[in-house]
Formats: sequence, structure tokens, C-alpha cells
Amino acid sequence: MNPSLRWPSALLAALLLTVMSSPAAAQDAPLSARESDPIDMGWMQGSPPPPDKVLSAVDRSFFEFPALRYSVAHMRQFLPTVNVGRGLGDPVPFEVELDAGIDSVTFVPWDASEPMTWEESLWANYTDGILVLHRGRIVYERYFGALTPGGKHAAMSVTKSLTGLLAAALAVEGTLDPDKPVTDYVPELEGSAFGDVTVRQVMDMTTNLDYSEDYADPDAEIWEYAEATDPSAAPSDGPVGTLAYLQTIQAAGPPGEAFAYQTPNADALGWIVTRASGQPLNELLSDRIWSRIGMEQSGYYQVDAVGTPAAGGGFSGGLRDMGRLGELIRNEGMWRGEQVLPRLAISDIRRGGSVEDFARSDHPALDGWSYRDLWWITNNANGAFAARGVHGQTVYVDPTAEMVIVRFASHPVAANAANDPTSLPAYQAVADYLMAHDSR
Repeated sequence: MNPSLRWPSALLAALLLTVMSSPAAAQDAPLSARESDPIDMGWMQGSPPPPDKVLSAVDRSFFEFPALRYSVAHMRQFLPTVNVGRGLGDPVPFEVELDAGIDSVTFVPWDASEPMTWEESLWANYTDGILVLHRGRIVYERYFGALTPGGKHAAMSVTKSLTGLLAAALAVEGTLDPDKPVTDYVPELEGSAFGDVTVRQVMDMTTNLDYSEDYADPDAEIWEYAEATDPSAAPSDGPVGTLAYLQTIQAAGPPGEAFAYQTPNADALGWIVTRASGQPLNELLSDRIWSRIGMEQSGYYQVDAVGTPAAGGGFSGGLRDMGRLGELIRNEGMWRGEQVLPRLAISDIRRGGSVEDFARSDHPALDGWSYRDLWWITNNANGAFAARGVHGQTVYVDPTAEMVIVRFASHPVAANAANDPTSLPAYQAVADYLMAHDSR
């Protein structure tokens, strides 16, 4: 498939999932966050919108910067989805105790000499929504651009961590055995790269797939994956749907030797979890989490042409609801006195994976980190860990500071390498600030 003739599918471009190699992938001088405000730019406003303000999944205009600043908060408007129900109970409200001092917290970005304030970092990183919880109380909350308190935002590859969380819970409960071969759950993957790996290797992305997500390479497997997962693609001779494509992936070498961030692992785990639990992924997430902790809104998954939820990057949800998820995890699966998820599942995530395996991957700025159950483990002094997605999505959990940060964003560069220098030190600075106030 020639990328000069066809960009990745609407679904894939929206989710992907790619940790691109360099911030240079962005246009030379993108509009600033203020200049690219999607409401001010008028995207999809009017009845009907003016022709030059209409966005479409067919031509991918909906996910080109700056238009993506609108679409990330309206993915259901462009792509087919399935619901993740919140149940019929009343939402469980947060206590709110806003701290105006957080805006003035300062830190020095990586490779910089001048300090930056927390508030400045939000604009620098094209933030659409930001929530800071301390001991379960909202101490900071802001919305920008097209996102409102009642809206939902694409979580991108944060979705992977939802899939990993469900797998970790099923493993503790004995429904899923991470040490078993993948083919015990999905025999259809016999003959693919997944036919010779364990569930654990999929959960930790040490499968060593012969698969590249390098957009600059016209022969990269990403283009085949894009065609297979496109919900609007015309019939072709190739695989149709995510699950069919997974069966075609081959191994690059022996598994278990290094971490490599490859989205098909998350899609494969979604298939495994579905088979082990006997439930579609959206129903499983609803039954196990979304309907049990007082969510304000239902969420949704984008789906491929055969209705498979995108386990690697297709979830959208509300900002406060992602905060509830973070609080559930920070409290080791406990929510308001009820053990919703097994405590040992959270412990398994927190202990992290092999630092040595992670070091062999292409993430030089994340020195000392590891990866476990599709979660990113900082291994810092506070024991922080995170779900991370392209364009700046995160659920950042700091157990020592008793803090959860949720950020939705629409940075013009997909790779987190573009915002990590002004995000990760900012998170640490707020953690230090909150802990310092505790000691007073």
C-alpha cells in the first residue's frame, strides 16, 4: 500500500498509537494552543457548517492539525462506536477543594534553563482538559477548546492500559493464566507471531513482532494494518478487521528479550481477554469498572469494519470519569469501601517489568522506566506509574503524593516525546507542592 496514495485509515489515524520517532514530525510552525482554539476556528459549527469548516473521516481531514483539536472531543461524530455503559445508578460526586496556588507552581523543563509555571505548561502542551485529584478530592480542574465537563475525549493509547488492567484482574481471579500460550485462548493465532508467545509476553510487549509503525517507511506494516482496520474501506483481497490482520503478523526473532511498543499486542490482548471472559471488551469494561464506581457518563470504543472494539487506542470518556478510574487504581482497586478490582492486580502493575528489557527500546528520555500490563512505570522515588496516549493523553498515578492527574490534549505532534519535557517535571512539581502542603 503506497502512503502517497492513501493515508492511514480514519480509525487507525485516530487511535494510533504510534510513538513516533521525533517531534520533527510536526509541521514547522504549528499554530499555538490559543491560535488553534477549535471553537474560535469554527469547525463543524452551523446548520449546516460552511463547506470550509466541515471535517470528514473519509478524507482524514478530521484528524489533521489543527482540526484534530475539535475531533478528539467528538470522535463519535466521525467513526462507528460501541457503548461502555455507566449503569443506572446515581453518579458518585467528588469533593471539590480547588487550590489556586497550583497555577503558580514552577518547574524547569528538561533541557531548559528557565522555569515554567504549571499554567504555562498547559498551554504549551495544547491541553484540552486537566484534572488533579489529591486524596480523592478535586484540587484542580480546567477545560479548554472543544472539551466541556459534559463531554468525552479520545484517550488514544490510554486505552491499552484499560485492556491491560482488565487482563491483570482476570489473571488474579484465575480466569486468565498469563503463563499459558496465547493459542490456548485464541487458536486462530497459531501460525502467526502470537502462536509462539505467552499471554504475559503480550501483556508486557516483549513479543518481538516483525511489525513497524514508522510512517516514514512506505513498506512499513502500519499501512497494511491501516487498510485492515479501516471501518469504511472498500472490500479488498487483504484481511478485513483487526483480528484478521493479527493472524498475518510474523515474528522478527525470539520473544521475551526486549520491550517494543507495538500496538498489535494490545489488540491481541483484547482478543484474549474477550475469549477468557466470554464478554465483548466494551461490556467487560462496563461490568467490571464503568458501572461500579459512580461514573457520570458512559464511555465508548471505536470499532473496525466487523465491530471489534479498538483495544489499542479506541476509548473515549469524560475527564472526571477517568479521574475516578485513576482513584480506583491509586486505592489498589478499592472504591468507597468496596474491592472492585483485585488488589493484587494493581500490585502487579505497580511492581513493573524489566528495566533492562525496557532499556533496549527506543525511549532514551525515559531512563529507568519499565512496562507492565500495558502500563508505563516510572520507577521514580514516588513509585508513579501512568497510562499514556499520543497527542498528550495521560492518567498519572502518584501513590506517595496520593495524587492522580488526568490530562486530555491535542498536541500537534503525536509522540509524547514532544510534551514529556514540560509534562513529567510538571507532574512531579505538583506532587511536591501537594506533599509540602500536607506537612504544614
